[in-house]
Amino acid sequence: MCANYAPTRSDRLRADFGVDVLRADYVDDCYPGHSAPFLRQGDHGLRADLGVFGLIPPWSRDGRNFRQCYNARSETVAEKPSFRHAWQQHQRCVVPADAFYEPSYESGRAERWRIESDDGRPLRIAGLWERWRAPSGDPVLSFTLLTINADAHAVMARFHAPGDEKRSVVLLDDDGMRAWLDPHTRHAEDLLAPFDPQRVRTYAAPRPPRRS
Repeated sequence: MCANYAPTRSDRLRADFGVDVLRADYVDDCYPGHSAPFLRQGDHGLRADLGVFGLIPPWSRDGRNFRQCYNARSETVAEKPSFRHAWQQHQRCVVPADAFYEPSYESGRAERWRIESDDGRPLRIAGLWERWRAPSGDPVLSFTLLTINADAHAVMARFHAPGDEKRSVVLLDDDGMRAWLDPHTRHAEDLLAPFDPQRVRTYAAPRPPRRS
């Protein structure tokens, strides 16, 4: 599972993806409930929107589903009520990230580690997006990250608590990103595959002290 990542900054979104985001004052260290950019296919090409990290399904009463819906298991995403609508409507997105974080227990206690691209480019994480209408009538966009089993993955098997199933986000390359975002792509689930371990570098990255 991935509950913490570093959203790609607005200047890098423009340089790498050719898109602008309406507001650039989003967080540097993202957790469920925070707003961050995601990429989707618009009427005139690729677009960037700000959404809540943690998908809020259309039937939500209070919008708090983001607490449980920040990751979607690829094995059940087409069946789970929270994600089924977004999957059936091909509301696929890419979440740009400079890095994501996972806990390592190799030292005997939980330590936060950073996973980032080896070439310095933003990571392209496969996701789904949704639109929820708040009681006020305002539309709220949100998104979730797709995950796959990683028990045998050379990098991702190192993370999460001993005895837990190892899970990984899906990192797309440029071609995979285009196919994932194309609503006409058939068998999009085939793109939900492990990434090449050589694509990333990892290192310990403890959380900074809280500001008083």
